[in-house]
Amino acid sequence: SKGKLTHASTYYAQGGVAAVLDDGDSLESHVQDTHQAGGGLCHDDAVRYTVENGPDAIRWLIDQGVDFTRLAGMESSEDNPLPYHLTREGGHSHRRIIHAADATGVAISSTLIERVTERDNVHLFEHRVAVDLILQEHDGPDGPEKRCCGAYVHNIQTGETDVILARSVVLATGDGIAMAWRAGCRVANMEFMQFHPTCLYHPKAKSFLVTEAIRGEGGHLLLPSGERFMHRFDERGELAPRDVVARAIDHEMKRLGADCLYLDISHKPADFIIEHFPTVYAKCLQLGLDITRDPMPVVPAAHYTCGGVMINENGQTDVPGLYAIGETSFTGLHGANRMASNSLLECLVYGKASAEHIGATLADVPEPREHKEWDESQVTDSDEDVVISHNWDELRRFMWDYVGIVRTEKRLERALHRAELLRNEIAEYYSNYHISNDLLELRNLVVIAELIIRSAMQRKESRGLHFMRDYPGTNDEVVDTVLTPPIS
Repeated sequence: SKGKLTHASTYYAQGGVAAVLDDGDSLESHVQDTHQAGGGLCHDDAVRYTVENGPDAIRWLIDQGVDFTRLAGMESSEDNPLPYHLTREGGHSHRRIIHAADATGVAISSTLIERVTERDNVHLFEHRVAVDLILQEHDGPDGPEKRCCGAYVHNIQTGETDVILARSVVLATGDGIAMAWRAGCRVANMEFMQFHPTCLYHPKAKSFLVTEAIRGEGGHLLLPSGERFMHRFDERGELAPRDVVARAIDHEMKRLGADCLYLDISHKPADFIIEHFPTVYAKCLQLGLDITRDPMPVVPAAHYTCGGVMINENGQTDVPGLYAIGETSFTGLHGANRMASNSLLECLVYGKASAEHIGATLADVPEPREHKEWDESQVTDSDEDVVISHNWDELRRFMWDYVGIVRTEKRLERALHRAELLRNEIAEYYSNYHISNDLLELRNLVVIAELIIRSAMQRKESRGLHFMRDYPGTNDEVVDTVLTPPIS
């Protein structure tokens, strides 16, 4: 973990996990909702595999001790083995989001951290950032092959970089997409970057996302005048999929020249709001907003990558010995737009599949050979660290301006030009100076930015999260955007 074990995306997830847990719901309904939200690009085998394994994944979490929110006064029984409160979010036709109030990520992460720290055979390393994967040539079933046998791992606190060898390696980090690309893995559908519709707009909020469950429980999106507007964009109103809602908010902000719009749940009873959304209530109260009385200022924010490293049903990438899980991966589940709360479900289902595959095949995997240590003999300390922060700011700015919610060919061309210049500049910096966490993240970010831009330039249509002014229609042909790394 780059910091403490809790400093990870799952920990900050508010909403919950989507799974069919109610007799009035069905697996087929969850499958169809996912396909509809995904803009026709979801892989049916991945959707069905994930949805069908969803209920067992939730039961496993409950067995580990995750304390999901229960229905008032209800305990488990033979007649009602899962007496939990289920909420509804955008794109879902039923209530199927199991949650722990509005801090589901905290509940899941904390419980699993407790379970893993009870294991004597698991070593946990905090304040570490992976630099690059280690590839070695070994005999494979079809002759010599390059296998992933570990990684160079940088200790942020000591500044040292270690070699950690392993027969199997799992990537579960955003940086993993860039690392896998450099190692020779294909990536797919990187143009589909999801913007969360409701990020709290406040100078001290630091990208605090307001859970979609607030709209699921009846929250209204409002213009600065107090008027509702979502019905003009989609008959589902506030419960439309995220791509529709984010584009609608972006459109109205630009039309009005407004800095933000508003999300209002204050028409619900105060006790209901505080009970169901304690995290959002407390955060807003710190900032002088009482959501039982006041609407919340919100804007869309870059949130989730629907594409990623291509994997199979076992989580295996193109490189033997290397697996990818969660947002790092491309399973085909999300298509052109991820449906709310399917992401944690994907992590659980494919995490379990990968673990089982690793366990079943590990005895046949060759032991890694000794590998050369990290060599810092040709680099020096940098006196130009300001370059890193400047490049970071430039990257963030041009990606938002040119590769955001609405795109054009001209904007993408400008973005690609800047990304290529930055990548070359960062590569030179990386070659000459001691590494740091900020430098490593920037090095990975510019690779991922370029993958997003190149993928967006290939898709000559508007579909799901990818909206092109030059190509506002949707093509009849449904294809994934697959990028293959150059042979090194």
